[in-house]
Amino acid sequence: MRNSAYDILFDKVRIGPLTAKNRFYQVPHCNGGGYRDPSAAAAMRGIKAEGGWGVIFTEQTEMHHTSEITPFIELRLWDDADIPALRRMSEAMKTHGALAGIQLAYSGINGPNFYTKEVPLAVSAGPIRTFTNDPVQARALDKTDIRNLRRWFVNAAKRSKHAGFDLICLYGAHGFGIFQHFLSRATNQRTDEYGGSLENRSRFVNEVFADMRDAVGDTMAISLRVSLDETIGNLGFSNAEVRDFIEMNGDLPDLWDLAQGTWEDCSGPSRFKEEAAQESLVTGIRDLTSKPVVGVGRFTSPDVMARLVRQGVLDFIGCARPSIADPFLPKKIEEGRIEDIRECIGCNICITGDMTQSISRCTQNPTFMEEWRKGWHPEKMNPKGESANVLVVGAGPAGLEAARALSLRGYDVALAEAGRELGGRVARERKLPGLSAWGRVADYRAYQLSQRPNVETYFESRLTAAEILDFGFQHVCIATGATWRADGVARQHVVPIPRDGAMPVFTPDNIMAGRLPSGEVVLFDDDHYYMGGVIAELLAGAGCRVTFVTTSAYVSDWTLNTLEQGAIHRRLVAAGVKIVLNTGIAAIKADGVATECAYTGSPGHIACDAVAMVASRLSDDVLYRDLMARAADWADAGIASVRIIGDANAPGPIAWATYAGHRYARELDMPDIGDALPFRREVTALA
Repeated sequence: MRNSAYDILFDKVRIGPLTAKNRFYQVPHCNGGGYRDPSAAAAMRGIKAEGGWGVIFTEQTEMHHTSEITPFIELRLWDDADIPALRRMSEAMKTHGALAGIQLAYSGINGPNFYTKEVPLAVSAGPIRTFTNDPVQARALDKTDIRNLRRWFVNAAKRSKHAGFDLICLYGAHGFGIFQHFLSRATNQRTDEYGGSLENRSRFVNEVFADMRDAVGDTMAISLRVSLDETIGNLGFSNAEVRDFIEMNGDLPDLWDLAQGTWEDCSGPSRFKEEAAQESLVTGIRDLTSKPVVGVGRFTSPDVMARLVRQGVLDFIGCARPSIADPFLPKKIEEGRIEDIRECIGCNICITGDMTQSISRCTQNPTFMEEWRKGWHPEKMNPKGESANVLVVGAGPAGLEAARALSLRGYDVALAEAGRELGGRVARERKLPGLSAWGRVADYRAYQLSQRPNVETYFESRLTAAEILDFGFQHVCIATGATWRADGVARQHVVPIPRDGAMPVFTPDNIMAGRLPSGEVVLFDDDHYYMGGVIAELLAGAGCRVTFVTTSAYVSDWTLNTLEQGAIHRRLVAAGVKIVLNTGIAAIKADGVATECAYTGSPGHIACDAVAMVASRLSDDVLYRDLMARAADWADAGIASVRIIGDANAPGPIAWATYAGHRYARELDMPDIGDALPFRREVTALA
């Protein structure tokens, strides 16, 4: 039974000619699949329909071939050939009473057109604005181009209707959509009737809405997604001007979809953005229009959701990342199962699927994008096999997820943890600056295990191979994690860095255990994900004078894919950290480090009192190797299999560990598939 305080979240709400069954609104979000993996994307959206979302949108859909964002893989609606794949998606989205929406995008100044080889068209001429500074420029739309563009939007709207969608979202947010490009003086320097005053800059969007309403407006709802504040200076589309625009055009769309500034601003990770971080920017806009408003803010708390609706800030609760972490979030609130929600941790690993043109992952929900490929359901496990019990050694992310999923299949599970708490690396990393939300990985699984009668947890249980052979478990899963190396072996050095023993070297494990250096510290980051930046921030906060040295051209290079690289750099500068890029460490001396240019090898020297080494990690696989060495004894001990998973097998991000744990649980006792693919894939048909 749901809490009556949340009843307001389940009100029906009108959107133009349509009615949404509740206020849960999955805003458009990428998934790494797009036009390449339409069935996988469709199944993923269909699971959200089953989970209770009232409105479900596609990701950005390129509506014309003259504006595309290769290498990024989004959906396409270039001609009628794209309709069948999109219809499959809309049909999946509309199951269980949800409304299906498609986001139409013309990228303008953001579309390099590497695939189509068309000359990019933009509101005003200028260099293409992409993540990779592509050496391409767009020419300005002339009046004929604008008429054509209006017609292309109408064609796309008709195709969207034919594909079975209920709603259309016109994309003008995050700096990516042509509508924002017309509205913002940063991208609109026109001197004709489409430039200059706000009224003129609003002309194009008004024309497109009029055109589309004539074409499909009697049966479809049309929303407009705009940025709340570009936050790029005086020329940017500011929050004040957004409010003027909405007041001037209050009844233009059937719904206002509001999202903050750049994608980095809007979808910043939990390290830099709290839940409901955009509340101040959106508060009061609801009073400027008679149409409903949806806003976002990585909402995970139903109390926050209900408050924002009750206070008249929002009509719909917009979610992307929380809907990925738990597609059944609405249903769990409706059924009074708040404690069962898999809360988003805001790590942004889901976004890396789009940024790396791969299938997306989720740290909390390992079934994300595997609904069709592997047949995984986020709330249902396959039936138990013929075995009865499993020993899981190690209670980090991989071990916890394996134990949770195995117990749901019906196995009796013993979880042995060498320490005194659950979580492994997460239990340590959650205490680092800005990473407290990451503790939800452990908290969710610990609670779920506490509710399972077929799971026993044993702390302070550092097991040996001999002990495991004596226990009599049928299956043994080794999830013993990994440790950070102190010798510098990573990308620059494949053998240990020469080191004078007089210079103390600290690893992230030392520092997370409370053993901190002091004085002048050189932090060498050859890992390039978040850990180097977090440790540097911690040490600076503890009073160390930190010099951050990395072989990369960026601080925390890989976090370009999680939309936080710029924020990390700014935070380190604010903390007083000195940053040295494109530089490696050649040797660790008694009085400092010998450096070398990553390109020329030219030498240098940085004096310091200690070195913090963020290099690579070493799998803790000793127990696994000991068990494998005694494989001849397994039969007598009743052991049918021994597997190693997660960081113990190969260190990676936390999402890789939870996926490994889930996969182990799914595949136990399943038939051997031999050399067959372990997932389905979409294969292109030959013309």
